[in-house]
Amino acid sequence: MIRHLLSGGDLDAGTATEILDTAAEMATVAGREVKKLPALRGRTVVNLFYEDSTRTRISFEAAAKRLSADVINFSAKGSSVTKGESLKDTALTLQAMGADAVVVRHPASGAPHRLANWVDGSVVNAGDGTHEHPTQALLDAYTMRARLGRLAGLHVAIVGDVLHSRVARSNVLLLSTLGAKVTLVGPPTLIPVDWAARAGVAPPVTDTHPAAPHPGTDVCYDLDAVLPGVDVVMMLRVQRERMNDSYFPSAREYARRYGLDGPRLRRLPEHAIVMHPGPMNRGMEITPEVADSPRSTIVEQVANGVSVRMAVLYLLLGGNNR
Repeated sequence: MIRHLLSGGDLDAGTATEILDTAAEMATVAGREVKKLPALRGRTVVNLFYEDSTRTRISFEAAAKRLSADVINFSAKGSSVTKGESLKDTALTLQAMGADAVVVRHPASGAPHRLANWVDGSVVNAGDGTHEHPTQALLDAYTMRARLGRLAGLHVAIVGDVLHSRVARSNVLLLSTLGAKVTLVGPPTLIPVDWAARAGVAPPVTDTHPAAPHPGTDVCYDLDAVLPGVDVVMMLRVQRERMNDSYFPSAREYARRYGLDGPRLRRLPEHAIVMHPGPMNRGMEITPEVADSPRSTIVEQVANGVSVRMAVLYLLLGGNNR
């Protein structure tokens, strides 16, 4: 098992499968009267969050507590960070407190990689800027496998604001490693230019977030053309807080071209599922009719996230002889 989990690219097929298989075992704990295991008793997990979060922070906290670890929640607001303390100084403080694992979310891409050089414990990337979010990709893969029985050979469409999405980047890396085909769908302005160029699709004129996709990743600007041939549609939130320019004419126009509504849902194959990492902009990238339909896995993804993060923490800490 790897020492840190910083990127979806850190995982080969064997390691990723081991995490998913362990998560399936951890999921059985949720059905018990006492939802706890003693696996990480005496270990300390720090949730170091420099960005607001609800699902991810609570999910990691629940995962650590179910494994009987001691949990320290650190929020940048109201801490020494507001007084100018650097990430390195915070890391050294956590090191002095004996943190065995640090789960970090940070607005700067690459921050978890720097943190891993400053602490002795394991570092888990819970989202860094517009870079990656590997545990989200793992829980997405877990959900697909649970619903469809496999990952190899699946065709997954990732739709929407790919440009600013760390979820999309981690999913492209992980799903490709596990044998799935990925097609990125969205307006030309919201698809990274390097990804479009490598896929042989005419890119937009400018792009401030270039990144190389996994070989074999396709790009398409027409959602309706993709839907009949996919097994999974993963809708992404439009991240307006990261947009300094106008990337599309209006929310209404975006919903008309790239929103998943009832008629588009009916264009999918009967077995296909709908996913969303959350939080959702209901009515924009996805309608309530679709979000609340039996084909939606959105609530399952939240529940599966706890099991997957339990597996990650267990394999990094309990499964290590460090």
